[in-house]
Amino acid sequence: MVEIGNKFQVQQTVTGQLTAAQVGSGALPVFGTPFMIGMMENAALSCLQPFLADGQGSVGTHLNVSHDAPTPVGMTVWAEAEITHVSENGKMIDFKVSAWDEKGPIGSGTHTRAIINNERFLNKCNAKLEK
Repeated sequence: MVEIGNKFQVQQTVTGQLTAAQVGSGALPVFGTPFMIGMMENAALSCLQPFLADGQGSVGTHLNVSHDAPTPVGMTVWAEAEITHVSENGKMIDFKVSAWDEKGPIGSGTHTRAIINNERFLNKCNAKLEK
């Protein structure tokens, strides 16, 4: 059973490969929003994983975040996800997500993940390739 309040945190150092200029989401050499979002999703994925049965996974279905402060190359950033709600059928999980650098908060918001059967999900996805 998925536990409300469970948390998970991921951390990394900002490199030139993790900048807005590198990914094309901006023109400056600062930590890119897509990478912050990826860290938030990774924290949520990792937070939920221990509660899943063999053959189950999760996919992101909704994300609502703000990126509030820039972070330079060389600084450490971390993101945290906390489970805040589980749907009645137990398949939709809501998270509070937050990100920081060494000087303070840089982003926050909410994220929703759906629990899926990995094989069924991939079969449905790959069926799009069939004519």
